[in-house]
Amino acid sequence: MKTPHAAFLTAVALVVPLAFTSVVARAADPLPSWNEGAPKKAIVTFVEKVTRNGSPDFVPVPERIATFDNDGTLWAEQPVYFQLFFVIDRIKALAPQHPEWKTKEPFASLLKGDLQAALAGGEHGLLERVLATHAGLTTEEFEKAVTDCLATAKHPKTGRLFSEMVYQPMLDLLA
Repeated sequence: MKTPHAAFLTAVALVVPLAFTSVVARAADPLPSWNEGAPKKAIVTFVEKVTRNGSPDFVPVPERIATFDNDGTLWAEQPVYFQLFFVIDRIKALAPQHPEWKTKEPFASLLKGDLQAALAGGEHGLLERVLATHAGLTTEEFEKAVTDCLATAKHPKTGRLFSEMVYQPMLDLLA
C-alpha cells in the first residue's frame, strides 16, 4: 500500500509530463482544435503583431481588450440561450411568492414546462419575465443567483452543466 507521500509523488510524476506536453503543444500550435485555414492564420498573425514588442501594431497589456459575441460563439445557444434558462430557473424559484404566475402569462407556460408556448410571447414576454426576475436585486444578489444557477442548471438536450457547454476552439482562442 502506498503512503500518501508516495501516492503524491506518483501523481506528480504522471501529471507533470502531461502538463509540459500541453504547454509545448500550445507553443507549437496556439489553436490546436482549430482547422488549418485562413481564419486560424489571420487570428494567429493578428495576435503575434499586437503582442510583439517593437511591432508597429503592438498593444500594451493594460490596453488589450478581447470582445466576443454571445450567439453561439462561446457556448451553446440552442435550443435557447442560457440566459433564458436562468430566467426560467428564477421564475421557478420565485413562483411560491407569486401564486398568480400559475395562471398568468408569460409565466404560466414556463411553470408548466411548455417552452414553445412561452416563446410565443415574443420579446415582450421575455422582457416581462426578465423584469420580474431581476428587478430589485443588488449586484451581489444577482451574482449569487447566477452562480447558484450555473452550479446546477443542465442543458436540456445533453444533460451537461451549462458551464460545460462551451466550445473547445473558443477556449483555445481565449487562452
